[in-house]
Amino acid sequence: MIIRETTCPICMSDDTSIMHRGDKGSHYREFIHCSNCDLVFVPRNQILSPSKQKDRYLQHNNDIMDEGYRKFLNKLYSTLVPRLNSGSHGLDYGCGPGPALAQMAKEDGFPISIYDPIFFPDKKVLEHQYNFITCTEAIEHFSDPRADFHKLDNMLSSGGLLGIMTGILESWSNFPQWYYHRDSTHINFFSKNTLTWISTLLNYQVSFPRENVAIFYKP
Repeated sequence: MIIRETTCPICMSDDTSIMHRGDKGSHYREFIHCSNCDLVFVPRNQILSPSKQKDRYLQHNNDIMDEGYRKFLNKLYSTLVPRLNSGSHGLDYGCGPGPALAQMAKEDGFPISIYDPIFFPDKKVLEHQYNFITCTEAIEHFSDPRADFHKLDNMLSSGGLLGIMTGILESWSNFPQWYYHRDSTHINFFSKNTLTWISTLLNYQVSFPRENVAIFYKP
């Protein structure tokens, strides 16, 4: 298979087309829509270098004790916790420089590991299996999302839960006005259709219990 810049990085389809072009200037980007899995993505030749991505991430407030940040992460965490068994071991994948969700889980008695390719790149934690995995504001950054989802699948135990939080639009017609694509580190944009397509790829079940949250169950 020939992989082009416009090949969908999730389903590998070439049935894609430019849906939107960003503002002119240093952050000009194109946004490609896949007609097969409904992903919108930025061509990989237009993504920031790792060093520029890191500089951007460090502009966020990621203090693990910051109440506002915890409240934001709680959109996923409060939805996931009631579904976990006591003693469930988790992984916060793509935790960023301030792994606040992992701290919240530890405070509730859940052992949890952390991984981030830039800030916590210890790949030893990727060699284990987990009862639950969280990805909060992470999948939109994946440079190779298909490979990352397969990696997550390999680490998730049978009966486990994968909790994801990302911006999800109900209609791509609202994309031009959406704030989410204006973050230069966001390169993948998922609809419920896209996440459902991924659940089928992995033989998972998926639900959308609240806005911008998806819970995957691995049978």
